[in-house]
Amino acid sequence: MSIIAPSMQKDVYKEFHGRAYHPEVTRVYANFTSRSGKNANVPGCDKVAFVGLQYFIKSYLMEEWDSFFKMPKAEAVGRHKRILSAMLGYQVDVSYLEALHDLGYLPLQIKALPEGTLVPYQVPPMTVVNTHPDFPWLTNMIETVLSCENWPIQTSATTAAAYFKVFRDYAAKTGLPLEMVPFQGHDFSFRGMFGKQAAAMSGFGHLAAGFVGTDTIPAVLFAEQYYNADVDKELVGCSVDATEHSVTCSWILEGEIAFFRYLMQEQSPKGILSVVSDTWDFWTLVTRYLPELKEEILAREGTLVIRPDSGDPVKILTGYLVAPQSLTGQCGSLEEAQALAAKDGFEAVRFGDSYHDLTGQELMDCEVKGLIECLWDIFGGSLTDKGFKLLDDHIGAIYGDAITLVRQQQILQRLMDKGFASKVVLGIGSYSYQFVTRDTHGSAVKATHVIKDGEPLAIFKAPKTDTQKRSARGLLQVVEVDGTLQLRDDVSPEEEEQGLLETVYLDGKLVKETSLSEIRTRIANQL
Repeated sequence: MSIIAPSMQKDVYKEFHGRAYHPEVTRVYANFTSRSGKNANVPGCDKVAFVGLQYFIKSYLMEEWDSFFKMPKAEAVGRHKRILSAMLGYQVDVSYLEALHDLGYLPLQIKALPEGTLVPYQVPPMTVVNTHPDFPWLTNMIETVLSCENWPIQTSATTAAAYFKVFRDYAAKTGLPLEMVPFQGHDFSFRGMFGKQAAAMSGFGHLAAGFVGTDTIPAVLFAEQYYNADVDKELVGCSVDATEHSVTCSWILEGEIAFFRYLMQEQSPKGILSVVSDTWDFWTLVTRYLPELKEEILAREGTLVIRPDSGDPVKILTGYLVAPQSLTGQCGSLEEAQALAAKDGFEAVRFGDSYHDLTGQELMDCEVKGLIECLWDIFGGSLTDKGFKLLDDHIGAIYGDAITLVRQQQILQRLMDKGFASKVVLGIGSYSYQFVTRDTHGSAVKATHVIKDGEPLAIFKAPKTDTQKRSARGLLQVVEVDGTLQLRDDVSPEEEEQGLLETVYLDGKLVKETSLSEIRTRIANQL
């Protein structure tokens, strides 16, 4: 059981709500909805990936509340009374919790769309309602933890799905085998997340979107525990032999060539080996050490992956956009050439016999080319069926620092513009997965219907100061019209029963289960 009893996983003010609802209210019906993409971290986002509900049901509604019901009643409610009484300054009446303990189960019904559905803004993927008239307070008591446990996974899955779609689109454009796409986005976010549970939750969102590359072990354990995944039967998540700077530094006396040889010959002679390559002088490693190691790399049974870890990832991988001589060739000074280049969006100029960036810094030829072109010059490769250059299978590249959706698009587009297939792996870190909030997609739980004095009553909020916070009203029905999910609110009970929302949890039991595999397939079919 959690160190925080399930009855206390809420905002303090909800302790008062059981007494604050109208005395004749016996039923409260609410929904979870992503309301707006005005703060979305995904450019042009119009849908949110619905993922994470089954985890919430299994972990909180079942595991934690089952422990509550199995405990002696005095013990189950005693700590709750002590803590909440201290926080509110009066002796809290816990008779409502004692009555729930006597009932022996959580009287709730949750209806939802299938997990993995990409849901438009303003359309609720789930509703929740109490099933026993003595516990109307229960529906919105769980609002806090329902929101807290669901919006992060959905947000990460939505971000990951956007990355996945871009990788897939460029693979199709350049002829990269589509089976490589699930490996192109690698979860590097663990160390930057808000604790290990957040890493597991977000990491599962990454996997749910279709990626298999991850270094977040808890995400794989999460998938097995809550989503029927099985690493013995399917590829849930995977990684490779890889180094970090501390490992490289331990070879400071022997040098990087000896280090590479030791790894390739003695520790990782087969398979994928990723080596962080900018501990000291990245471009020296690329232009001098790799050519010296070329035959050994090509003879190795597997792929050596070069991992730069600093600098501008777009320029490191793809080089600089150099102004053509037709634009700057007649300039009388470097400054004049730079000004013309900057005006037209270029990043470097060739003046005399050398290249310079727009600050005047002289650039080496390898910097202008970027890593992928340099690797092609050294190791070669083949052409895809679309006519793009594909690096030899023995060599590859990964970049895992400061990657964003915008930079991903720039990297893949610039590689394509240079004639290269999109054979590159990007490490997606905590900037993508942690630099978000509940407001990223406007996720919120709101009550829209009650039974009061035996009669149905539609309720809603409509703040005049923020129309985007206006809620739906009444019972809700989700339908599909011309391939698009739509919300119909204030419907009859019969209409609510006929919508796409299906019961997944009822009175303490999970009645409809899904798996990681099903979620991945569902998302893939919608991208």
